[in-house]
Amino acid sequence: MKSQDYKNHTRMHPLYHYVLLLLVLGTLVAAVTNVVRAINDGANILQAVILVLIMIIIVIIAALVRTYALKAQDRAIRAEESLRHYVLTGKPLDSALTMGQIVALRFAADTEFPDLCKRAASEGLKPNDIKKAIKNWKADHNRI
Repeated sequence: MKSQDYKNHTRMHPLYHYVLLLLVLGTLVAAVTNVVRAINDGANILQAVILVLIMIIIVIIAALVRTYALKAQDRAIRAEESLRHYVLTGKPLDSALTMGQIVALRFAADTEFPDLCKRAASEGLKPNDIKKAIKNWKADHNRI
């Protein structure tokens, strides 16, 4: 796999991000256009409204699918990084750290992870600032 750093660490899943989302949004636009035409023509209004409602449901489902996947990955990352911190320091991860901070800290190599955890908790670093502060990047090729 390609080496990972701050500039290229974000990942997109092409089938979801480019194909599915474009198809869903395009179909939603077409359904809304269909409702406008149906209202102007005075025909098939019920079917057009039902189609828009179905498309709204599909948009919600697409958003929930992504949200649920990220929440599950967040839980796994929290557990992994908590264990990692305990193994490296013998202490639990600071409870002041937010989920976003912990997700960002996963990129820090073991040598800088404990100190960066302390700094993130005490200074309230934003996730993006944490990523920028990492000197030895530890790749995460699993999150999408």
